[in-house]
Amino acid sequence: MEVKTSLLDNMIGVGDMVLLEPLNEDSFINNLKKRFDHNEVYTYIGSVVISINPYRSLPIYTPEKVEEYRNRNFYELSPHIFALSDEAYRSLRDQDKDQCILITGESGAGKTEASKLVMSYVAAVCGKGAEVNQVKEQLLQSNPVLEAFGNAKTVRNDNSSRFGKYMDIEFDFKGDPLGGVISNYLLEKSRVVKQPRGERNFHIFYQILSGASEDFLCKLKLEQDFSRYNYLGLDSAKVNGVDDAANFRTVRIVGFMDHETQSVFEVVAAVLKLGNIEFKPESRVNGLDESKIKDKNGKMRLVEICELTGIDQSVLERAFSFRTVEAKQEKVSTTLNVAQAYYARDALAKNLYSRLFSWLVTRINESIKAQTKVRKKVMGVLDIYGFEIFEDNSFEQFIINYCNEKLQQIFIELTLKEEQEEYIREGIEWTHIEYFNNAIICDLIENNQTGILAMLDEECLRPGTVTDDTFLEKLNQVCATHQHFESRMSKCSRFLNDTSLPHSCFRIQHYAGKVMYQVEGFVDKNNDLLYRDLSQAMWKANHSLIKALFPEGNPAKINLKRPPTAGSQFKASVATLMKNLQTKNPNYIRCIKPNDKKAAHIFNDALVCHQIRYLGLLENVRVRRAGYAFRQAYEPCLERYKMLCKQTWPHWRGPARAGVEVLFNELEIPEEEFSFGRSKIFIRNPRTLFKLEDLRKQRLEDLATLIEKIYRGWKCRTRFLLMKKSQIVIASWYRRYAVRLIYMWNSVIPKAFYMFALFGTFVFEAQECCLGGSQGSILIIAHRSRSSVLLLIQF
Repeated sequence: MEVKTSLLDNMIGVGDMVLLEPLNEDSFINNLKKRFDHNEVYTYIGSVVISINPYRSLPIYTPEKVEEYRNRNFYELSPHIFALSDEAYRSLRDQDKDQCILITGESGAGKTEASKLVMSYVAAVCGKGAEVNQVKEQLLQSNPVLEAFGNAKTVRNDNSSRFGKYMDIEFDFKGDPLGGVISNYLLEKSRVVKQPRGERNFHIFYQILSGASEDFLCKLKLEQDFSRYNYLGLDSAKVNGVDDAANFRTVRIVGFMDHETQSVFEVVAAVLKLGNIEFKPESRVNGLDESKIKDKNGKMRLVEICELTGIDQSVLERAFSFRTVEAKQEKVSTTLNVAQAYYARDALAKNLYSRLFSWLVTRINESIKAQTKVRKKVMGVLDIYGFEIFEDNSFEQFIINYCNEKLQQIFIELTLKEEQEEYIREGIEWTHIEYFNNAIICDLIENNQTGILAMLDEECLRPGTVTDDTFLEKLNQVCATHQHFESRMSKCSRFLNDTSLPHSCFRIQHYAGKVMYQVEGFVDKNNDLLYRDLSQAMWKANHSLIKALFPEGNPAKINLKRPPTAGSQFKASVATLMKNLQTKNPNYIRCIKPNDKKAAHIFNDALVCHQIRYLGLLENVRVRRAGYAFRQAYEPCLERYKMLCKQTWPHWRGPARAGVEVLFNELEIPEEEFSFGRSKIFIRNPRTLFKLEDLRKQRLEDLATLIEKIYRGWKCRTRFLLMKKSQIVIASWYRRYAVRLIYMWNSVIPKAFYMFALFGTFVFEAQECCLGGSQGSILIIAHRSRSSVLLLIQF
């Protein structure tokens, strides 16, 4: 890590945590706080950028700032997200290395804004031209659409991404963008039908009701009143500072025709109306209850849905009352009770919306994909959920935290790999680094036989009665002795009397801390079951988009094989993502939110401490410092510190490495504190660097005093010489003037007086050409002299 002096500015805090002394949790937080108070929201951990959300606009993202960081070394200027973006882009363009930028942090920490800043910086510094600008515009336009359909207001963030996004931006050999590919992960589709108190559904529902014209709403059979729709959170329908109507007008789906946009909003309207269909039980002859639509209002909503989507009303209504089970060649129709009907309704709404979102991503990819088949350079940007520890943690948090365990694993592996490769490249002896390997936690979750996900799938596929409790019992049997698994009913005697764990919960010791999960809902959410009758009803719709969203509903393609579970799908997606990331050079942005109030100028130490722990930032610093904390090329090192040695100051004539060796020997730095690589000097302890900086600071003060002294002497001498020169010039001019004046009085003027007295103006005028510019003066003098002569004659 090559360090600039601004990173060591004690007035605003250390800019690189690798150089922090002493290193502990308190000093880490205090340093972040000091920098935050001075509007320094970025701090480094080596090449990792810590970004603290300021909750306000700062003048540090201007075009001038972009130019300031353009083509500059990473540590040359103060920490900034532009420095990381520029480093990644230049490595991709000049060194032909595919890059990825991983942005993590909890909701409200500023991940989405960070990804926008990365993309906007790259767009600003890459090539120009009509075609290139069109590609850049398309890439940037994908953000508002994905935010509208994938973001929502939560208690922690008014614009929280409720999905993970990975975007590969493709470049040509010159570094100009050609296109991109977006992958989405784990959309929080449960939010479509239910939101926690104080939160909202996805933005698009509120935007369309607030911003669409009356004619457009009439076509969609919608009303502007939020309270008319059961799926919209009524307690937080309006958000201070958010203009849903204006945001709706900015949503333009890239590459979509008008009729396609109309189809998208018809599906959105259908989802909204599904929530207003309610059911009631109706007894049958066989004694079983059958669900029926409750009232005329519900039937009216059903009719409107069918008119919007082209679905046969009788087919959809029957799908809410009956379920067809197929086994080999037999079909059995069973009734749905009210609870099952509500489950079917909500499952349909969630599947409609989540499949629409995936379809939108696919269509956007078609619009922004590269049109050439030549080999491309790739920069990936990952914006995904950070580690989540809530009061109530369910299946979603379990999956999210599993993904973060994998990201932490790849971070450690790639960081150590990068360190080891540099040591080998520089000929430095490799020192084994002690660190916590979270592979054991990943194995607990993803092992194909004994992993939690595998056992959850096994329970979901098992015939008979399957509940969340039976799943927990299985976990207790298989994971009882695992050192990172805890349960109240575990056979492991260590936790048998742990009353802090409810009976329906289990706890995992993640790398970021302990998290307690409630098993309620694990089985249903993993099954992610949509009754076949509903899939077939959607496929039969006279609506091309809805038909495309449910290909499994085609009777000609009946597949009795059970669809993959949500957990297994996400596990496969994470494996693909990790494989993709391992082929690229990683760059990390760790986002932190300073407070829960979404307020500027407030730094909550406890909250920041919590995030530091689960992001593993201290662990990151220790890994970076385990070998050599500081490294720098010989040329800039000699240039910076040569003033500390008489032999190297002011000019060293010889190789830079030899100069650094002479310098370090002169300063008597212990040999165990540094090593000489092929092109760099490696310093083990930050204290050694601080000593060098202190010596340099003192030397600069001495040199400043010397320079001031020399300058004052030079200024005095220069002033004296200037005055001396001026005196000589003035004296010279005066002497010339005096001589000319004497000459005129003794020679020219007496003759002129005499001639003028005898011949008057005629003779004087004849001599004008000889007198030059003195004519006026001589004329005056002549008149005065003539008067004097006349006076003398009279006397």
